[in-house]
Amino acid sequence: MWWGVGGALAASAVWAVTVLTVPPLVRDGLAKPPAPSSAGYRAEDDLCATAALPALGRLYPSPSGSPYHYTTRHRVTDEMYCSQYRKKAATDSDHYSLYLQVQLHHQVDPAPEFGAQREGLAQRRYLISPVDALGDEAYLGYLDDPGRSDPSWHYLTQVLYVRQGGMTCYASWSGSYQDGKATAPDLDQVRAALLSDTRDLLHALGGSPT
Repeated sequence: MWWGVGGALAASAVWAVTVLTVPPLVRDGLAKPPAPSSAGYRAEDDLCATAALPALGRLYPSPSGSPYHYTTRHRVTDEMYCSQYRKKAATDSDHYSLYLQVQLHHQVDPAPEFGAQREGLAQRRYLISPVDALGDEAYLGYLDDPGRSDPSWHYLTQVLYVRQGGMTCYASWSGSYQDGKATAPDLDQVRAALLSDTRDLLHALGGSPT
């Protein structure tokens, strides 16, 4: 009996020494993943002011209303947002929506969710095109969504997603037109402008996306 008690005490002593000497990461069974790199990006107070958007501005030079923006800061994630509406001319009734969102992830690698977002867009019937030489990974998505009650209306969306280290960027253009009553927007021009302006924005935020 005493031998059994002594053996148990000895085993407990060995276990205590092991727990105290083995590194915490091994004890926990899972190594804590490293924090994602900031890749040089920083949060700005006004993303609308930082995003000059010269290429999109040439396509749609007339603002419609005032831009809306916000910036939030947190030890886990900083987020910047900007939305604005523009027209080809001040007298036009049609306006085009522009949205920008940049997140700086300080603790969690955004790569898995970035990939999931791409799969989600594909499930929503977006046409996905990879973009080379932009961040760690980037892709464009395009959707032509016909009107439910009137299929002659086309609601168009062009999006660009970029990830570099812990930075994720979302840029979006949207507009509409009706068959036989308006000319469809030149989507090649929109795509080129979206890419150019997003590269400029990421440089302005301190990164080197290309």
